[in-house]
Amino acid sequence: MKYRILIEQDEDNMFVAEVPSLPGCVSQGKTRAEAIENTKDAIQGYIESLKKHNEPIPPSISEEIVEIAV
Repeated sequence: MKYRILIEQDEDNMFVAEVPSLPGCVSQGKTRAEAIENTKDAIQGYIESLKKHNEPIPPSISEEIVEIAV
């Protein structure tokens, strides 16, 4: 499954990642790569919790990125 994550660097230079389609699913890391890996673990735990509580799992996303010349 694929989920979109948003990554921002905070005032302490930590990278904070949020999963918009999974409310409250947030993680962080000292580097961007670490934040991404930690977020994968957070998503897995979130989905396991949804399954345990018989709640629906949000669908995987499909998106395209386009580049334009400006």
